[in-house]
Amino acid sequence: MLKQAKTLSKAEVRRVLDYVATRRHAARNRMLVLATFYAGLRAIEVASLRYCDVLDSIGKVKTEIWLKAWQTKGYEGRMVYVNTQLQKELAAYIRAVPSVDVNARLFYTQKRGAGGFSANTLVQFYHTLYGKVGLAGASSHSGRRSFCTNLAANGVGVRVLMACSGHKSLAAVQRYLDVNCDMVHAAVELA
Repeated sequence: MLKQAKTLSKAEVRRVLDYVATRRHAARNRMLVLATFYAGLRAIEVASLRYCDVLDSIGKVKTEIWLKAWQTKGYEGRMVYVNTQLQKELAAYIRAVPSVDVNARLFYTQKRGAGGFSANTLVQFYHTLYGKVGLAGASSHSGRRSFCTNLAANGVGVRVLMACSGHKSLAAVQRYLDVNCDMVHAAVELA
């Protein structure tokens, strides 16, 4: 059986963000984490983001990001819906790390500069980060799995969840959902 990435609790996400805040590139690293937790983005999607993907023509953060086929896992474009919290986080990041080139990658690296992360280097970044925080089993997919699980726990229907995550099948989205004791207790209280 395929081992799933660990879903993270709010307290664990807070631990990650607290750790990131004390390190170099704190603004960038905070956004790299939050893009997966607030929008359910895959590493390849985060790595491919450009300023023009997230900003409209007047420099305001968009409420919807259209990912082109080359930016996605399945080489099929999809819409990413940006919640209010992620809009605020993106705006703060862009104020901290502005770019004069709207086609520049949103997330710079030390080695590749404005060329940004590759999907593979970003996967390694998440693996290393979660390891340093002591979150065994967490990976680049932890934010995405947590995103889907949190939506399901809050009663979001499976069809809406599929639209939010970009999954094309019910079976695919079901693999992302995790069940915990709090969810089971809340469910039995509905009976």
